[in-house]
Amino acid sequence: MSNYELMVVFTPVLSDEEFRGGQKRYATLVKDSGGSIVAENAWGLKSLAYPIRKKTTGLYWVLEYTAPSEFNEKLKVQLLRDENVLRHLATRLDKYAVEYNQKKRSGVPTGTEKVVEA
Repeated sequence: MSNYELMVVFTPVLSDEEFRGGQKRYATLVKDSGGSIVAENAWGLKSLAYPIRKKTTGLYWVLEYTAPSEFNEKLKVQLLRDENVLRHLATRLDKYAVEYNQKKRSGVPTGTEKVVEA
Protein backbone atom coordinates (compact mmCIF):
# COMPACT_ATOMS: atom_id res chain seq x y z
CA MET A 1 0.00 0.00 0.00
CA SER A 2 1.33 3.39 -1.00
CA ASN A 3 0.27 6.86 0.03
CA TYR A 4 -1.32 9.12 -2.57
CA GLU A 5 -2.84 12.56 -2.84
CA LEU A 6 -5.60 13.25 -5.34
CA MET A 7 -6.67 16.74 -6.34
CA VAL A 8 -9.85 17.04 -8.36
CA VAL A 9 -11.26 20.19 -9.93
CA PHE A 10 -15.00 19.85 -10.43
CA THR A 11 -17.06 22.07 -12.71
CA PRO A 12 -18.31 25.18 -10.84
CA VAL A 13 -21.96 24.73 -11.89
CA LEU A 14 -22.51 21.86 -9.41
CA SER A 15 -24.81 22.33 -6.44
CA ASP A 16 -23.49 21.62 -2.94
CA GLU A 17 -25.23 18.23 -2.96
CA GLU A 18 -23.72 17.26 -6.31
CA PHE A 19 -20.27 18.39 -5.15
CA ARG A 20 -20.54 16.30 -1.96
CA GLY A 21 -21.91 13.40 -4.00
CA GLY A 22 -18.86 13.49 -6.29
CA GLN A 23 -16.54 13.54 -3.27
CA LYS A 24 -18.38 10.61 -1.70
CA ARG A 25 -18.28 8.63 -4.97
CA TYR A 26 -14.48 8.74 -5.20
CA ALA A 27 -13.94 8.22 -1.47
CA THR A 28 -16.16 5.12 -1.65
CA LEU A 29 -14.24 3.90 -4.70
CA VAL A 30 -11.00 4.07 -2.70
CA LYS A 31 -12.53 2.18 0.24
CA ASP A 32 -14.14 -0.49 -1.97
CA SER A 33 -10.78 -1.19 -3.63
CA GLY A 34 -9.10 -2.01 -0.33
CA GLY A 35 -7.68 1.43 0.35
CA SER A 36 -8.26 3.82 3.22
CA ILE A 37 -8.91 7.54 3.46
CA VAL A 38 -6.28 9.48 5.43
CA ALA A 39 -7.69 13.00 4.99
CA GLU A 40 -10.19 14.95 2.90
CA ASN A 41 -10.24 18.68 2.28
CA ALA A 42 -12.83 20.49 0.18
CA TRP A 43 -11.28 23.81 -0.79
CA GLY A 44 -14.42 25.05 -2.50
CA LEU A 45 -14.65 27.52 -5.36
CA LYS A 46 -11.31 28.89 -6.60
CA SER A 47 -10.18 30.74 -9.72
CA LEU A 48 -8.41 28.75 -12.40
CA ALA A 49 -5.09 29.86 -13.87
CA TYR A 50 -6.57 29.54 -17.36
CA PRO A 51 -10.04 28.75 -18.73
CA ILE A 52 -10.97 25.07 -18.99
CA ARG A 53 -14.04 24.28 -21.09
CA LYS A 54 -14.93 28.00 -20.97
CA LYS A 55 -14.95 27.93 -17.14
CA THR A 56 -12.77 30.36 -15.17
CA THR A 57 -13.48 28.87 -11.71
CA GLY A 58 -13.65 25.35 -10.31
CA LEU A 59 -14.58 23.46 -7.15
CA TYR A 60 -11.39 22.04 -5.66
CA TRP A 61 -11.20 18.87 -3.55
CA VAL A 62 -8.08 17.18 -2.12
CA LEU A 63 -8.06 13.56 -0.93
CA GLU A 64 -5.14 11.84 0.79
CA TYR A 65 -5.43 8.06 0.75
CA THR A 66 -3.55 4.76 0.83
CA ALA A 67 -4.24 2.14 -1.82
CA PRO A 68 -2.58 -0.55 -3.94
CA SER A 69 -0.70 0.90 -6.92
CA GLU A 70 -2.90 -0.83 -9.52
CA PHE A 71 -5.93 1.03 -8.14
CA ASN A 72 -4.78 4.36 -9.62
CA GLU A 73 -5.42 3.19 -13.19
CA LYS A 74 -8.99 2.27 -12.24
CA LEU A 75 -9.42 5.65 -10.55
CA LYS A 76 -8.05 7.48 -13.58
CA VAL A 77 -10.58 5.82 -15.88
CA GLN A 78 -13.45 6.82 -13.58
CA LEU A 79 -12.23 10.42 -13.35
CA LEU A 80 -11.84 10.73 -17.12
CA ARG A 81 -15.38 9.40 -17.66
CA ASP A 82 -16.95 11.88 -15.24
CA GLU A 83 -18.20 14.96 -17.08
CA ASN A 84 -18.24 16.98 -13.84
CA VAL A 85 -14.45 16.69 -13.46
CA LEU A 86 -12.48 19.42 -15.24
CA ARG A 87 -9.00 18.23 -14.15
CA HIS A 88 -7.44 15.77 -11.74
CA LEU A 89 -3.96 14.96 -10.48
CA ALA A 90 -2.93 11.92 -8.44
CA THR A 91 0.49 12.09 -6.80
CA ARG A 92 2.37 9.38 -4.91
CA LEU A 93 3.62 10.73 -1.58
CA ASP A 94 7.02 9.82 -0.16
CA LYS A 95 7.60 9.45 3.59
CA TYR A 96 8.57 13.11 3.94
CA ALA A 97 5.36 14.35 2.32
CA VAL A 98 3.27 12.05 4.53
CA GLU A 99 5.08 13.35 7.63
CA TYR A 100 4.62 16.97 6.50
CA ASN A 101 0.88 16.45 5.90
CA GLN A 102 0.45 14.84 9.33
CA LYS A 103 2.22 17.76 11.02
CA LYS A 104 0.18 20.30 9.09
CA ARG A 105 -3.12 18.62 10.02
CA SER A 106 -2.19 18.42 13.71
CA GLY A 107 -1.08 22.06 13.92
CA VAL A 108 2.59 21.32 14.64
CA PRO A 109 4.93 23.91 13.06
CA THR A 110 6.36 22.54 9.82
CA GLY A 111 9.05 25.15 9.23
CA THR A 112 7.37 26.51 6.10
CA GLU A 113 5.15 29.09 7.82
CA LYS A 114 5.49 32.73 6.87
CA VAL A 115 7.24 34.94 9.40
CA VAL A 116 5.15 37.92 10.45
CA GLU A 117 7.20 40.95 11.41
CA ALA A 118 5.74 43.33 13.99
